[in-house]
Amino acid sequence: MPLYESTFIARQDMSRQDITKLADSLVSIVEAGGGKVVKNEYWGLKTLAYKINKHRKGHYTMLAIDAAPSAVHEMERNMRINEDIVRMLTIRVDAHEEGPSVQMQQARGRDEYSQDGESAEAPAAEAAAN
Repeated sequence: MPLYESTFIARQDMSRQDITKLADSLVSIVEAGGGKVVKNEYWGLKTLAYKINKHRKGHYTMLAIDAAPSAVHEMERNMRINEDIVRMLTIRVDAHEEGPSVQMQQARGRDEYSQDGESAEAPAAEAAAN
């Protein structure tokens, strides 16, 4: 079956539990169409580049899908109908990337910084440079 990646932005005033329920409903639509969701990543609440329907922020979620085109079309139709979803984009890919996506890796990179704003690896890198 073809591989897809679908990313959607949900309204900022929704809770994390509501986002999980929304993603689970989309997963069930794909599974009802005979496909499967390989990866379900919540990227967090992010600031939008510009206002969309009076929203300045949105909850980003990405689904890696292995399904027939009919199941993906049904999922997209439900996304367009749902008022909680501000924007969505689904693309066909040749292969899903292994491990966490780039967005998840960037979030982990920010967590590695200490409280004073310096990376824990910075002193080791400076010592190697000298």
